[in-house]
Amino acid sequence: MKNLTLKQLRYFEALLRHAHFGRAADACGISQPALSVQIKDLEEDLGTALFERGPRQVRPTSFGIEFARQVRDILRAVDELGELARASRDRLVGRMRIGVIPTIAPYLLPTLLRELSQEYGDLDIHIRETMTSRLVQELLEGRIDTAIVALPVSEPSLTEIPLFSENFVLIRPPLEVPEPIPDAEALRDMRLLLLEEGHCFRDQALSFCRMNAALPRDGLDGSSLATLVQMVGAGIGVTLIPEMAVPVETRAATVTVSRFRSPEPSRTIGMIWRKTSPLAAELRGIAAVVRRSAETMKQANDSQA
Repeated sequence: MKNLTLKQLRYFEALLRHAHFGRAADACGISQPALSVQIKDLEEDLGTALFERGPRQVRPTSFGIEFARQVRDILRAVDELGELARASRDRLVGRMRIGVIPTIAPYLLPTLLRELSQEYGDLDIHIRETMTSRLVQELLEGRIDTAIVALPVSEPSLTEIPLFSENFVLIRPPLEVPEPIPDAEALRDMRLLLLEEGHCFRDQALSFCRMNAALPRDGLDGSSLATLVQMVGAGIGVTLIPEMAVPVETRAATVTVSRFRSPEPSRTIGMIWRKTSPLAAELRGIAAVVRRSAETMKQANDSQA
């Protein structure tokens, strides 16, 4: 067997992730025929098929699944060698891949990116916005360097650093303002609009209301906080959103914002990264910038309230 190349392994991982030659080729910045040739050469060198080819999708063979586990370990180790070199420099430079969950990204990123640019002018920042479960998986596979999420994630191989906490507020139609602020028990009897399954904020809202996540909720789920707030404005129900989202999501909706009685529902926001990352010290520095950005954002929001 010929020596395998890192390029082939990265092409293999891209095809495994996208399950489509065209999308994988685009992600790698090469043509589809070139990717196909590389994968075919890799399979010939190994002496067995890595993928089952279908008309619209490719799937890994049983050997391909086993091969993938080793490939991810190899690529992660190679990436960490690069991180080790970066960590040895006096100043953090190069690419920094930061994951952010959707209930944080639109509100914190404008301030955070500005602050990061001022603090780390040579840093090439790449943002990946998706749900927590995907960010954790991509972090474990070495596809991102760190992520800003709601804690805890309880993954033993990841470091968790709490950064700040924020409360949830109740969004109601204006006609309901004279009515008392509902407690958790009262919310269970209302038309509570939630994010679709997979969002950690959905789980946090359900936990506050002590509601069963398995209960059917046809027509009461949305794909974003913006959608939920607009649904409230249309009189469909009520919802909970984090404080940081209030200025953005309520300015174009006919809704009212109400605070719950103490103890208010809340979440803890923090950063996570691999415990093996050589960039741990540098990531703690970035975490300090995230914390500072959150405080700057909160002060700006309070001044507009």
